[in-house]
Amino acid sequence: MKHFYALLVVLLFGAAPAFADVPPYVDTSCGSWVNDVWVPNGNCPPDTGDLRHDSVTGTITIVKGHLVTVQQATRTVVINDQPALDAKQTGQVAVGRQIVAYGYWREGNFYATAIY
Repeated sequence: MKHFYALLVVLLFGAAPAFADVPPYVDTSCGSWVNDVWVPNGNCPPDTGDLRHDSVTGTITIVKGHLVTVQQATRTVVINDQPALDAKQTGQVAVGRQIVAYGYWREGNFYATAIY
């Protein structure tokens, strides 16, 4: 039984990095948006399945802290606008406002770096 608990502890602590927060990603060190197109500057690896630059367009339906729900024609997307807030690249996020949010998808979540 002792060995079982020892193995359990090793498995739990070994899995700890999987539960850790995603390390911060600084969008501006990797490129910029030019005329609605992401232009990488070569300082970072290219977009992959885990990290992909994109824009989200729609109407804000819910604001809850730094999470903003945007209704699009065929789906609803929840975006994290904390990077845009930190960079002071957003106006008032309010229900009913139509927006274009520029940013990136990382591990299935959209992070807005600018909202217009």
